[in-house]
This record gives sequence, structure tokens and C-alpha cells, in this order.
Amino acid sequence: MRQILVMILAQVLVLVSGARSPYQAVLQHSRIRGRQQGPNVCAMQQIKGTDKKYFTNCKQWYHRKICGQPTVITYECCPGYEKIQGEKGCPAALPLVNIYQTLGAVGATTTQMYSDRAQLRPEIEGPGSFTFFAPSNEAWAALPTEILDALVSNVNIELLNALHYHMVNKRLTSEELKHGATFTSMYQDFNVHVQHYSNGIVTVNCARLIKPDQHATNGIVHVVDRVITAVSNDVQTLIEVDDDLETLRTAIAAAGLTAMLESGGHYTIFAPTNDAFEKIPPETLNRILGDPIALRDMLNYHILKNMQCAESIVSGVPMETLQGTVLEVGCDGDQMTLNGKAIVTKTDQLGTNGVVHYISELLIPDSAKTLLEISESSNVAMATKLLVEAGLTTHLTGTEAMTLLAPQDEAFKGSVSMTPALKTILSQHILKERLSSKSLYHGQELETVGGLKLRVFVYRNNLCIENACIAAHDKVGRYGSMFTVDKLLSPPAGTVMDLLKGDDKFSILVGALQTAGMTELLNQPGALTFFAPTNDAFNSIPTAERNRLMRNSAELSRLLKFHLGEGLLVSGGVSSHTRVQPLQGERLELGVRNYTVYVNRVPVQDADLMATNGVVHAVSRIIKPLPIFDLNMFNLFSEELFKRVIQSRSSQRIPRSQ
Repeated sequence: MRQILVMILAQVLVLVSGARSPYQAVLQHSRIRGRQQGPNVCAMQQIKGTDKKYFTNCKQWYHRKICGQPTVITYECCPGYEKIQGEKGCPAALPLVNIYQTLGAVGATTTQMYSDRAQLRPEIEGPGSFTFFAPSNEAWAALPTEILDALVSNVNIELLNALHYHMVNKRLTSEELKHGATFTSMYQDFNVHVQHYSNGIVTVNCARLIKPDQHATNGIVHVVDRVITAVSNDVQTLIEVDDDLETLRTAIAAAGLTAMLESGGHYTIFAPTNDAFEKIPPETLNRILGDPIALRDMLNYHILKNMQCAESIVSGVPMETLQGTVLEVGCDGDQMTLNGKAIVTKTDQLGTNGVVHYISELLIPDSAKTLLEISESSNVAMATKLLVEAGLTTHLTGTEAMTLLAPQDEAFKGSVSMTPALKTILSQHILKERLSSKSLYHGQELETVGGLKLRVFVYRNNLCIENACIAAHDKVGRYGSMFTVDKLLSPPAGTVMDLLKGDDKFSILVGALQTAGMTELLNQPGALTFFAPTNDAFNSIPTAERNRLMRNSAELSRLLKFHLGEGLLVSGGVSSHTRVQPLQGERLELGVRNYTVYVNRVPVQDADLMATNGVVHAVSRIIKPLPIFDLNMFNLFSEELFKRVIQSRSSQRIPRSQ
């Protein structure tokens, strides 16, 4: 019994330890996926056409992709185990031997060979407790020929130093390789830098551990995918000594970021080359370089708060920058990507306080852009073109605080040409102050550069300025903000009565309103929603009935007030089962189907005709009350019916005694 309890306790400890670190969690997942193959088998994901393998997490397992490339599942012995001829899985623990022999057992035979040549073998065969980050055979083969020749030709010094830099004079398991930790190597006390990422990948000096935790009698071996080199300079020094980063170096000094990049930390810098700066239009670049705030924002947009080695990326992940917004850092095969673009040209230039990746394009965040530059880089190409044609560029490129209401391209139907009327409308799309949509409130008035006041409407499902509703998150520029809206703005044009009088399709309605004595109601200040019957709606009424209705002011008033709702509701504020209380009558039920608003099942023919005291939605049929349906009575009826059914079945049930 005692032995059973000990075994159970040991298993519990294994499970608990398996959840300690991200790597152990991923390893545990790989063990679970491989257990049908036998004991101590781990499922690995290998990128098709390459030798790259990964312990698999749940997300990768189901997607079957790493860095966008398809993977195949392979099954291998988990670390520390080996196969036995004729038995399933990997039932045997690897024999515990010294580090030199362990290098051979785990396939790091080139490191073993160079340990012989550099006369390191006695040290790693003898007493001690070492950690050896051993480059794989492929890692040695990937070294440039001139570097490898230089090491091998001077085995007693350079090669020995290189191997000693891969060693730490104490045993370090993957559990002890904490994120951001540094350990003193056995080469002149230079540090090695460890990162332990949330996806289970562990790196040392940005080299990935591909076979961690290979235990030996005198230490532990972690096989890594590249030969690592000593790190002695901070990231600022790396930038200062590279002529390809001369423009970046000048910009960093002008922005006052030099001291930060010389201090302690774990930064990731996406460093634009001189060529990347030259791709930017001179007027844009000169403006940013001459504006300390915009320059600092732009440079901080290239710096992540955490150190991110290229080998740690297996899929696109949003990462926060020092500027406060995020970059989508991902990969496509062997290429590291930023915001989906393969612009990273050189990776993993390691410093004592971070890592530098070279990029071929300059990244300019919205916070460093003018309103025109923001609109040019957004999905509002037609609006941008028309604003420029309308001569409004000065408002979008200056230093005044502005807010641009930019309609989506879908808001423009067919070909659009500039006219004086359109130019006037476009001037109402620029507001005189810098706003945030989060601070807008119902009933707020906003002044445009065209001199009008626009109203804000807050609905349960939308936030609208007049008829145009906000369709995307704010874009905040250097001096202004941009709201993407779903429609071209229709500023109010007079009262509801003025609007109806100015449109021939409402001529019969205008006469009816005068007969009903409702002209003053539709001229006075307020907030009404009028589902206004067109001439076609009145003409659909039989002639005799229409003539009688038009002579009866009281009945006409009741009918028209049923078409008038309390409050101002634009089409963007309508969701399923929206209710409007008419001035007379029970209710108006609104909904949307195929982008068309319906009111009591009548389609709105022309929506969002804006007035100073309301909004008009044209309907081509007279709206009638929906059939009266009392839900409470229905519930009572259903409950009574249910009781009767139960009683009926009970009376028909045969007693058990029979």
C-alpha cells in the first residue's frame, strides 16, 4: 500500500511539475498526443520540406501549421527515453552517462567532435555540474565557412572559447531557464541570455532549444539550433557601429532615446535601414524628423516592450510597442513578418539589453501622421480623393485640431464627380475640434469647418453623427482624429415641413398635413421621426376612401400621427425588434432585412432625410397597425391548455394495480 501511495504521489508531482513552465506544458501536451504510440512517446510537428520540429501545443495541433506552413506529425522518444527492440514506444530511460557521451547519444556529434579537438573532452567527462547548450550538427554546418575555418584553425583558443561560451558552470533544467534570465558562461564570465516564451519555446541568445533536458551524470545538455556568440554590447552600440543604420542612429539621438537604449532592459528593435528611410516622401520624412513628438512616437512604434527572438514566432501575434499600439509580429516560412509584410531582412542581432531585427520599410504609426496621411492609408480612398479635389487639403495637413468624418468607399455608389454641392457637403465632414468617439454623448452638437452644427445620436447598437454612423475604431493622428463612417453625411436642411415641401414626391402629404392642422408641429423645434407616405402611398388608397380621408381632418390627423414617432431615429440606429412610440396609436415595430429598414412590415423607400427637428423616412405604402396580439393572454391560454392536456392524459393512464 505504501508503495502505491508513493507512486501516486510521484505521478501527482510529475503532473504538477508539468504545469510549472510553458515548455513543460507543451511537452506534456506532446506526450498526451503521442501516448497511443506507446509510453514516453512525444508527438512532434515537423514543417513539410524542412528538418524543423516543434513540440506541439493545442492550437498548432489542430491548425497543423507553423509560420503558415503545413506540418506533418512525427512521433519520437520524449527527452530522456529510448526505444527497445521489439517493444512499443520508448519504455527505457537513457543510460545516465557523462556530458561527452550524452552529446553522442542525442545526436550532437559535431559538438562532440569539436570538444575532442579543443581538448574539452576531459573537462566534460570529469567531475562537475555543467549545463551545455550544444549546437546541433546542422547548426555547425550553417556557420559561414570563414568563421568555421577561423575557429577550427585555432582549436586551442578560439574553438575552446566558443565551446566554453556554450557552457554554464551549474546544472540548469528547462524549469530554471526563466524568461529574461542571464547566466554567467564559462568564457570570460560573459553572460548567456535566456528567454522562455509563453508558447513553450525556450531560447538562449536567440538559439532555440530543440532537445532540452538531456540529463548527464555531470550536468545537463540542451541541444540548440545554432552556434551562439558572445554578447558584449547594448543595442544602442549595435546601431551606432552599423553604417546601414546611420539615419536611424541620427533619429534616435534627435528623439532623445539614446540613454534608454543604453540602459538595462529587454527590448526588441525593428531597425529601419537607410534605404527604408529613403522610401518615404521627403516632405513626410522632414516633417516627422522636425517634430520631436511625432519622431519619438514613430521610433517607439519600432520598439517592443519585450525581447522577441525570431525563433520564438510560430504564428502572428499582436505585440505592444513602446508607442502604446500594437504590431502584428508573425512569420511566413523562414521569413519574420510585421503587420503581415515580409520586410524583416536580418534577425536576432543580440545585445545585452535586447535584440535588433533589420527592416526594409519605415513604420509610421497613426500618431505621427497628418489626417490626410491617415486617410490615404485607410479604406477610404474615394473620400480622400474627393476631399483633395474639393480643396480641403489644408485642413487635413495643418496643425489645427480637427476630426475627419471619412465615409467608407462603399458609401459612394457609381462614379462620383466634384460639384459645388458636393464640395459643400464634404466641408461638413471636417469638425473643428479633435474628438474621441468614446467621449461623444447623445444630443451633443459638433461644429464643422463649413459652419454647420451636427448632432450626435447614441443608440444601443450604434453611434451616429446625423445619418452617418461610426463603422470603425478611431484613428488618432498627430493633430487630429479620423472617424470612419458608413454613409456620406446628409446635414439637416430646414425643418421637417421645409424638407417635405421641397420634395415633389411628398406633395399629397403636404396637403394632408395642412388639412390635419399639423404644419406647426412639424416646424417647431423637437426630435421627431416621420415615416412619411409618398404620393404613391396615398395613390394606393382607393379613390373614394382617399377623398373621404382627405376631407376628414380628425381621421387624417390620427393616421399621420401614427406615422410620427417620438425621438429621432436614423436607420443606423435600427436593430431587430426596435420599437418606436407613435404620437398616436399602439406601437411601430422596426427591423432590418437585406439592408432595408421595415416599419410594421412596410419597407422604407428612402431613409435618413435629415431635418433640424427630426428625420424623414419615405414609405411608399400607408403604415397600418400590426394585428393585436396580447402576449400575456397567450401565456395564460398556453398554461391552461397545458394543464388540460396533463389532466386528460392522467385520466387515461391505467393504474399499476391493474
